[in-house]
Amino acid sequence: MTKLGFQLYSARNFPPLADTLTALGKTGYAEVEGYGGLYASMDESQLKAIKADLDANGLTMPTGHFGLDLLEKQPEQALLIAKTLGMEAIYCPHLVADLRPTDAPGWRAFGKRLSEAGKRYKDAGYTFGWHNHDFEFKTLEDGTTAQEQILEGGPDLAWEADIAWVIRGGADPMAWIDRYGDRITAVHVKDIARAGENTDEDGWADVGHGTVDWKGLMAALREKTPAKHFIVEHDNPNDLERLISRSIAAFKTY
Repeated sequence: MTKLGFQLYSARNFPPLADTLTALGKTGYAEVEGYGGLYASMDESQLKAIKADLDANGLTMPTGHFGLDLLEKQPEQALLIAKTLGMEAIYCPHLVADLRPTDAPGWRAFGKRLSEAGKRYKDAGYTFGWHNHDFEFKTLEDGTTAQEQILEGGPDLAWEADIAWVIRGGADPMAWIDRYGDRITAVHVKDIARAGENTDEDGWADVGHGTVDWKGLMAALREKTPAKHFIVEHDNPNDLERLISRSIAAFKTY
């Protein structure tokens, strides 16, 4: 069975982290994914404490999100985090709105910039890539999308595909899997509530309790991509225990 991970950003409003890790381990998760707000400013001793907590709960952290500033300006810190926590892959997760290019050449240049930033991490043995949101799938003036331009500008970039954001961006995830499956090395597994539901959770749903065809998507992802990390995420859950338990139960049926 495919191992299931959990993006710790989903638990940011439910401290302490130690309790979340205990719950994940007991419920059967194998992996977690870290994010910048969790560890960007931690020293080695703090990072080792998290690693010990992971070990105690039978969890690993093979993937992590790192902000562009950290990746470009503090590579030693980024590498310390990745090494201490035992990561295999580093993903840049976002670009704030006021820094986003507005045309195809701008996004292609951004892809090249990401690729340049990733060289030192790839040289150190890590997979390096981009994690999408919805804005990358809006059509640009030339008819292409930012996501296409990013992947073209950085041909060696891996892609952590956040499928629900692809859908929210108005795109067909199956078409993107068909076209770029060889670039997909990790996947965010999250669900979209039915129209008008879960408005207090920004319209997201626990995996298997929304509208996304995860059974069909998992079949395609297993067949057409080298992805080996499948990571549950919910951007704004109001019940962490419910999210953890219901999502893994649904995922086991895929």
